[in-house]
Amino acid sequence: MSEQLEVSFPGGKRVDVRLRDFEIATDQPVKAGGAASAPQPFDLFLASLAACAGFYALNFCQSRTLSTAGLRLHMLWEREGKQPLRTRARLQLTLPAGFPPKYREGIIRAMDLCAVKKQLQNPPEFTTELLN
Repeated sequence: MSEQLEVSFPGGKRVDVRLRDFEIATDQPVKAGGAASAPQPFDLFLASLAACAGFYALNFCQSRTLSTAGLRLHMLWEREGKQPLRTRARLQLTLPAGFPPKYREGIIRAMDLCAVKKQLQNPPEFTTELLN
């Protein structure tokens, strides 16, 4: 199975991506020549990691009919220097009041199922091709 993403260049530093029925806009900050009209591509990468972990935490609670009132997730992306490489992602989950202690380890294991995280742990092979 493969996914095809179509990239367009609508002007300025904008780069937009179509994936199935979704149009995802990206831009660069003003200081990099963009208009800051949309997130940077790397920001979307970070958001996908946090959203994926959040989905698994939410699904864990919902599948056990546990309250999600007060459930919050923060992700800290710690970098060494100015480059985004050699970093650490720290996922910090705030549990709802009264969350059953017996599920604490289980919700962490569920968040570890995040497909984005698993992909990073087993990176894909990249190729670049020119089409004329």
